Amino acid sequence: MSRDKQPIGDRLQKVLANAGLGSRREIEGWIAAGRVEVNGKLAELGLRVLPEDSIRVDGRPVSKRKLEAPERQVLVYNKPEGELVTRNDPENRRTVFQRLPRLERGRWIPVGRLDINTSGLLLLTTDGELANQLMHPSQQVEREYAVRVMGEVTEEQLHQLTHGVELDDGPARFEEIVESGGEGFNRWFHVVIMEGRQREVRRMWEAVGCQVSRLKRVRYGSVILESALKIGRWRFLKEKEIEELANVSGVKTERPKSRPKAKAKAKAKGYPPKGSKPRQNSKRSNTRQASQQTKSVPKNSPWKGKKSSGGRSR
Repeated sequence: MSRDKQPIGDRLQKVLANAGLGSRREIEGWIAAGRVEVNGKLAELGLRVLPEDSIRVDGRPVSKRKLEAPERQVLVYNKPEGELVTRNDPENRRTVFQRLPRLERGRWIPVGRLDINTSGLLLLTTDGELANQLMHPSQQVEREYAVRVMGEVTEEQLHQLTHGVELDDGPARFEEIVESGGEGFNRWFHVVIMEGRQREVRRMWEAVGCQVSRLKRVRYGSVILESALKIGRWRFLKEKEIEELANVSGVKTERPKSRPKAKAKAKAKGYPPKGSKPRQNSKRSNTRQASQQTKSVPKNSPWKGKKSSGGRSR
């Protein structure tokens, strides 16, 4: 077989996840447990399926319409503190999905997660492949956070954070740390990291003896949290923004360009006011712009002229 020949069909778990039946990991569990059949036979992990194949889950057929690849949609949500990035919470706490527009097909897939005490930029998409690529450590997609740290921070501590600290789940480091002002007991920093392990930013600061009192994500890849997008609001990314984001993750961009029906119905609820500042396309300017636009950083402490500690130049 030629090395250039592409496999036929898509993996079963990807097709069912794109249909909105569950996450890929959940569906892999269903397949392993014998709950999924393809063309009358029990499915196996790694199986690829075609549009004409018949799929049943727990004996019930999955409609062909549901199995059609959903249109790629991406939105950015300004998550407030106190909300969970989960669909079901045993304690019945508020989740981010309660504010999002409803989809006729597919499901909103969060690109990474923010814990209940972390606010800021959260990307969600209907495209499972795009979400997986943006989250995978091998893609080296930058995440930027504004961090408020209690007490003094020494040069030695900053050096440790940019050269590597040891966590329970392995070593970690910030690509860059930039001081962003603050007075008295609280100091602000902007940090850039390339992966998204659970509570990683907080745990890194704790590893050098510092306590984080506030944490806000202000950028993910090429997408910046603009000041016009108020807390608890969302907006759809434009086609050009989606293409830039897909290019960062290495995902092909050949998708339909029709706009989602949910957009018009929910425009008043979810969209930022007209006249919001346009986002710069220069990757090098992303971190500087995010720092200047984040309300957490005092206006008299812009990025320019502040001290950058360590990190690789990119």
